[in-house]
Amino acid sequence: MSDETMRWAAAVPAANHPGGALRRWARGWWAVVHLVLHPFVLGLHLTALVLLITGTALVPVVGTGLPLLLLARLLVAAGARLERYRLAAVLDVRVPAPPRHPRATGPWWRRVVLDPRPWRYAGHLALVSTFGVLGAGVVLALTATGLAALAAPAVSAALGHAGEHAWPFGIPGTVRAPALLVVAVGVLLLAAAPPVAAAFAAVEVQVARVLLGAGRGEREAELRRRVVTLTETRSRAVDSVEAERRRIERDLHDGPQQRLVSLAMQLGMAKRALDRGGPEAARELLEAASGSATAAIADMRHVARGIHPPVLTDRGLDAAVSALAAASPVPVEVEVHLPPGQRPSPTAEAIAYFCVSEALTNTAKHARASRAVVQLWHEAAPGAGLLRVRVSDDGVGGAAPAGGTVADGGSGLRGLSDRLAAVDGRLHVDSPPGGPTVLEVAVPWAAGGGR
Repeated sequence: MSDETMRWAAAVPAANHPGGALRRWARGWWAVVHLVLHPFVLGLHLTALVLLITGTALVPVVGTGLPLLLLARLLVAAGARLERYRLAAVLDVRVPAPPRHPRATGPWWRRVVLDPRPWRYAGHLALVSTFGVLGAGVVLALTATGLAALAAPAVSAALGHAGEHAWPFGIPGTVRAPALLVVAVGVLLLAAAPPVAAAFAAVEVQVARVLLGAGRGEREAELRRRVVTLTETRSRAVDSVEAERRRIERDLHDGPQQRLVSLAMQLGMAKRALDRGGPEAARELLEAASGSATAAIADMRHVARGIHPPVLTDRGLDAAVSALAAASPVPVEVEVHLPPGQRPSPTAEAIAYFCVSEALTNTAKHARASRAVVQLWHEAAPGAGLLRVRVSDDGVGGAAPAGGTVADGGSGLRGLSDRLAAVDGRLHVDSPPGGPTVLEVAVPWAAGGGR
C-alpha cells in the first residue's frame, strides 16, 4: 500500500466504516429519545411564550404587562435551563450558559425589556415547540408504523386472519400485502428512524449553541475580561518568578556559598599546616573541611529540590510527593489516585508539587499539627480534565480566612495563587482559627502543553 493510500485511509472518518456506521446508527436512538421528549415539555414552553408575547404587548398599556413579562422571563429562563440539561443528559451536548452581564445602567424596566438573553431563549423555545415537535411527530410515526408492521402478521394470526396476505391485522376492507413484505417495510421504517431523528437533532443542537449560548456581545465582553485577567496574571507571574529568583540567590548566598567559603579557608589552613610539618593539625582541618563539603552538598540539594527535583521528572508526582512526606517533620499520609500509565503535563506536575511543598512547609512551621494528609487525583472536566490536590492538617489554623481568600494568607500562598492563575488553575484555602486547615488546588491536566 502506498503512502498516499495509507494517508487517505487514515483520513476517512470512522463513521464511513461499517462498524462506525453501525455505532452511529445506534447512537441515533438517543436522538429519537430526545425528540420524543418534546411533547412532554411543550406545555411549559408554550406557556412561557404566550406570557412573554402577551406581557410585551401590554407593556405600553400603563405597564400592565410588566408582571406577565417578569413571570415569562422566569419561565423562559427555566425552559432554557431544562433544554440545556436535556441536551447534556440525552445527547451529551453541553451548551454553556452565557456569562452574567455586569450591572447595566438606565431604568430597570428598560433593562428588563431590552435584555437580549430572554428573547434568544424564547426563540429557541419557539423552535422546540414547532420544528422539534414536528420532528417528534415524524419520528414517532416512523417508529410506531415500523413496530406495527413487525407485529402485524403475528397479530393477524392471533385474530384468526392468518394467511399469505395478512396486513394489517386481517381487518376486512384494508390493503393486503404479503407478510414478508410487511415485515421488510417495518424493518426499513425502524432503520430509518435514527438517521431522521439525528438530522432533526443536529439542527436543534446548532440552533441551541447560537440561542442558548453566549451571544456576540457577550463573547466579546468575555474576551475583554479574559485579556484583562491574563494581563494581570502575567504581571503577577513575572513578579513571582522574580521573587523566586531572589529567593534562590538568597538561599545560595546563605547556604552553599558560606559552606564553600569555609571549605576553601579550611583547605588553605590545612595546606599551610602541612607545609609547617604539622600533620595532626592538618588532619583536623581536613576533617572539618570534609564536614563542610558534606554540608555544602546537602545545601545544594535542598536548593535544587526547591527549583525542580529530579525525582519529579524521573518518577512522577507519586514518588516526588512521597519524598516530601518522608522529609516532613510532621507525619504525612499520601493518597495518590492518578490514571495508571498517564502523567499530567510537566507544568501541572511542577505546580502541584510546589503547592504540596509549600503546604507541608507551612504545616511544619506554623500549624503545630500532629498529622497531615496529601491527596492527589484526576478529575474529569472539559478538555483533558483537572489535576486535583488537597492538603489537610489538624493544626491550629489561621493560614487564611475561612472563606478561602489568600490575599492575607502570607506571601507563600499569594505566590501559589499567582502561579496557578497563570495556567487557569484555582486555589482554595479553608483555615479558620482553631483549625483544621484544608488547601485545595485544581490545575488543568495539560497546563502549559501535554507530554
